[in-house]
Amino acid sequence: MKKLVVGILAHVDAGKTTLSESMLYLSGRIRQLGRVDHQNAFLDYDMQERNRGITIFSKQAIINWKDVEITLIDTPGHADFSAEMERTLQILDYAIVVINGLDGVQTHSETIWNLLSHYHIPTFLFINKMDITSYSQEHLLGNIQSRLDEHCFDFTNQDEIFFESIALVDDDLLDEYMEHQTIQTQSLIPYIQQRKIFPVYFGSALKTDGVTVFMDALDTYTKEPCYPDEFGAQVYKVTHEGGHRLTHVKIVGGSLKTKEKIKDDEKVDQIRRYSGHKYEMLEIATPGMVVALKGLSSIQPGEGLGYKQTSLSPLLSSYMNYRIVLPDDCDQHQMLKNLQQLSQEDPTLHVTYHQELDEIHIQLMGEIQIEILKNIIQERFHVDVSFDQGQILYKETILNPVEGVGHFEPLRHYAEVHLLLEPLEVGSGLQFETDCSEDVLSRSYQRLILTHLQEKEHLGVLTGSPITDMKITLLCGKAHQKHTEGGDFREATYRAVRQGLKMAQSILLEPYYQFRLEIPSTCLSRALYDIEQMHGTFEMPDTSLETIIIEGEAPVACMQNYHQEVIAYSKGKGKLSCSLKGYQPCHNQDEVIEKIGYDSETDMHYPTGSVFCAHGAGFYVSWDQVRSYMHIQSGLKEKTVSTSQQTTRTYANEDEELDDIFTRTYGPVQRRLADDYYRKEPVQESMQVKMKPECLLIDGYNVIHAWDELKDLASVNLGSARERLIDILSNYQGYRQCLMIIVFDAYKVKDNQGTLEKNHNVYVVYTKEAQTADMYIERVTHHLASDYRVIVATSDALEQTIVIGRGARRMSSRELKLEVEALGQEKFDEFLRKQEKSRNFLLEDIQKLKTKE
Repeated sequence: MKKLVVGILAHVDAGKTTLSESMLYLSGRIRQLGRVDHQNAFLDYDMQERNRGITIFSKQAIINWKDVEITLIDTPGHADFSAEMERTLQILDYAIVVINGLDGVQTHSETIWNLLSHYHIPTFLFINKMDITSYSQEHLLGNIQSRLDEHCFDFTNQDEIFFESIALVDDDLLDEYMEHQTIQTQSLIPYIQQRKIFPVYFGSALKTDGVTVFMDALDTYTKEPCYPDEFGAQVYKVTHEGGHRLTHVKIVGGSLKTKEKIKDDEKVDQIRRYSGHKYEMLEIATPGMVVALKGLSSIQPGEGLGYKQTSLSPLLSSYMNYRIVLPDDCDQHQMLKNLQQLSQEDPTLHVTYHQELDEIHIQLMGEIQIEILKNIIQERFHVDVSFDQGQILYKETILNPVEGVGHFEPLRHYAEVHLLLEPLEVGSGLQFETDCSEDVLSRSYQRLILTHLQEKEHLGVLTGSPITDMKITLLCGKAHQKHTEGGDFREATYRAVRQGLKMAQSILLEPYYQFRLEIPSTCLSRALYDIEQMHGTFEMPDTSLETIIIEGEAPVACMQNYHQEVIAYSKGKGKLSCSLKGYQPCHNQDEVIEKIGYDSETDMHYPTGSVFCAHGAGFYVSWDQVRSYMHIQSGLKEKTVSTSQQTTRTYANEDEELDDIFTRTYGPVQRRLADDYYRKEPVQESMQVKMKPECLLIDGYNVIHAWDELKDLASVNLGSARERLIDILSNYQGYRQCLMIIVFDAYKVKDNQGTLEKNHNVYVVYTKEAQTADMYIERVTHHLASDYRVIVATSDALEQTIVIGRGARRMSSRELKLEVEALGQEKFDEFLRKQEKSRNFLLEDIQKLKTKE
């Protein structure tokens, strides 16, 4: 029996859950048909779902039908929960799109279709409510073909016209049809799988009309994926049930057994296979199964396990930012931990703590999601919270390519980075790569810079909003043989990004709705006037009909509450549906910038200038002057293009090329000699950068399990792994000359009082009973933050968030490994260079003796 994972997706009220219910009933999985309006649907078992009559959380059910076992994934249809729906697309073999026969294709239906195209998922369509619609099958099929894809074909009527239409899809199909006057079923399967053909079926899910034929089609026209023997799994969801964290995955290769160790040495305690709210316990999960794993603590949605790589970046994201208002007696830091747990279940929540304002902010997609979240917080954590009015989440991008430069050189520190920032098409997100020779900068330092580029959300210089639609390329960089230490390249990289943004022409982006407005013809002039006032665009509708449909795009900021006005002026006869289109240039950029009042020059957390050194002290150079202080030449290279319509330039050498580029872009370049980098004039006290001593706090076991070498050693002898880590970090501390504290968990050791000992040049802490390493690090961070620049090395996402709130900087375990390797390689290269100066060869000595004789 072939196994398939099939997702069912639709616009709200299309009958998606009803179709799921009908399929479960006909397959014998349930004995009685449930209904959404009766609050007894098999898959809508959550109380909030039953009360509201909508699907909020994706759930699964197992259906056996003829020769196929279907894991059916029911997804939310409301636009507020689109991110939950998108996460399920990572694991689907096929998708079912349900279209409401009363309305045809809606704007959210098009959003779903674009997502399925992005994830390349073969799709079947079921046109529902055909028992009560006034539209014919031909009309609805034409609507689908014009708005979704012209290769959507009615598979319920396989006559001569059907095969003639199918034959035009591909030459091979045309040859088969011309030879046999028909096309075999087996010939259609690969075209459906490759998204070249989309089967369409009609029926009524509530009355089970056409559902049997549709399920037969899922058996006939589908093919089970081929899975490799090597273990692999795709994580798509995290939930919490009964105090336990469940990681939901699809097995895409090999098998997984209980008590088996997987990524980061985490062990699977249980394997659960759900169908509705019930589950069966499995000893082994095989390819094609969708299961929930108990016992994993840090794996996040979107991650791949085994051979499986991380999935595509999601297309949908929240576009509203809200401040959470807590009761006076609520522990803010405990609530932050609780919200981080919720953000594991829904990463688009994007919980952040603003230290300056002492506020917690969260990103959401609409009013219904707010109400659901408030109820979840009350039920799970017993706290009544509220949300403020909310603000539009803007983004920023650039219009022209520029080179950003960053330099960080206070006393005994050194790093320089040059980055190329280039604009990309709308919706491209951020892309990172390197175009730097290893002769210029070692591979380990290049990897470290790319890690710094990807590890955080970089902010623009117009409003302090996140940047997007940009490609950032490492051009070149420089380290010092002696003084480059941990964090130097982080500082230089961040400053290079910001300096580049200041050099570029930045623009503000805002979220746009794609809308569909259905109104009586008497309201047309009012609607068109409103759309123009909201800075929207639209297609001119057919004005000869009694009911007019207007489709277009408009800024979210202008159209947020417009549905209430539509109901008012149409006397309840109008209907507005919106879905998020994406980000486009802001319609009132100057007004928004002035209102936000962001000053990039006073943002201490995101500096735009660089730090240089003279006379034993660091001094700050503003972004517009920093280029003339740089120690290495630009990494920009102009490509010559030989075309009749484009002026080309050729250069005698690279210096001449760079001179020309900079002269045309920034004006004449003033070259500096090496001595010019040390100012002859006294440095003003206000310009000097006084650095606090550095303290590095390291979560020992977290690092051990994150480094492959130590993880393998720990599987044999944990004590040896600890000693090896201490030796590595002791050597590392010798280079950095910082206060280093390595913390190991010992909270499970009964009657343990905890110890603090100095091992060589580092402090080693074993926590006391009932005290975790996280708790110890939080306390020490708070205590030392006023006197030290505290950096915490851990890959625990929750712990990283908390220490930032305590005033520390974070460093992942992987990043620590890269810095240790990079610094060690630099020191070794320095040793070899010194050896070469004094080397002596035996043959040279013999030759000298012969000469003397």
